Amino acid sequence: MQAKRIGRLARFGGVAAWQWLTSSILAQGPQKIPSTLAPASTPAHQIFDLSVFVLSITGVIFLVVGGLLAIALFRFRARNSDPSGEPAQIYGSTQIELAWTVIPLLIVVVLFLTTARIIFAVQDAPKPKTALDVTVIGHQFWWEFRYPKYGVVTANELHIPVSSGSSPEATFLKLTSADVNHSFWIPQLAGKSDLIANHVNSMWMDPQKPGLYLGQCAQFCGSQHALMLLRVYVDAPEQFAAWIRNQEQPARQDTAVTAGREVFETQACMNCHTISGTAATGRFGPDLTHLMSRHTLASGAVDNTPANLRQWIRSPDMFKRGALMPAMQLSDEQLDEITAYLETLK
Repeated sequence: MQAKRIGRLARFGGVAAWQWLTSSILAQGPQKIPSTLAPASTPAHQIFDLSVFVLSITGVIFLVVGGLLAIALFRFRARNSDPSGEPAQIYGSTQIELAWTVIPLLIVVVLFLTTARIIFAVQDAPKPKTALDVTVIGHQFWWEFRYPKYGVVTANELHIPVSSGSSPEATFLKLTSADVNHSFWIPQLAGKSDLIANHVNSMWMDPQKPGLYLGQCAQFCGSQHALMLLRVYVDAPEQFAAWIRNQEQPARQDTAVTAGREVFETQACMNCHTISGTAATGRFGPDLTHLMSRHTLASGAVDNTPANLRQWIRSPDMFKRGALMPAMQLSDEQLDEITAYLETLK
């Protein structure tokens, strides 16, 4: 009786501890380190629930196998009274053989059907008429984001609206690559999806908490794969609308930095980058029209500060060895002028 009571208390304590752990994790919202344990979007929640289900089944299997192994080791251990003795040898048991064949087969079938159901639920989700469309293009080694509805193009930092019960919002992404294979992964918002040249994949997310969500290219794409980072800003509706309005504006024309603009347009910079309202229409590098509205440089490698910006122009290898942007061999005066110009692009 006492043993049963202790067993019930242990089971209750285990369930309570698990609920406390998961609830405390889920309550944290956006994480400083990408995590699958704090889902904040419907696809991420479905993947998390599937992971818990699989972990529960495999955990039970581990306990059963480990327990049987421990019993066998204890019961049939060598004894001082009979060091050379052997346990009774029993050959052939139809019941046992059926059990270890049928039970694993049923487990595999259940896991397969559950996984397939989640995959189809995520992939075949209907697209709402109010959904935000974003085209994502992977480059070595940065991300390009295009908002067709607004004519906005930006890089490395994706802004999307939060989804709430009173104002549900979903973001549908079209994924492709400009060069090699990449993989788009924000663990808290959705699963991984590959970006492949000349092929379009898709994914969606409906984040329910505002904040910054971090991700990573999850497909080795070259020497700087590890520094092809993702930053997804989930904004409140009014914040997202304000961000869109700012991004729709042409580049600011400040006569105080005309010298820097001339350096930008007379060097090779304009061949790779676009700045709206100027002669720069390059497509090989990120759009710089609103460069200073971004928090980081080089796809999340460093903070976007004037000092880092100047150093990045002077020698990209300093921050991102293997980056395809070349060092332009500019003089110190030219570096100061072009940095001052780019600082006005907000």
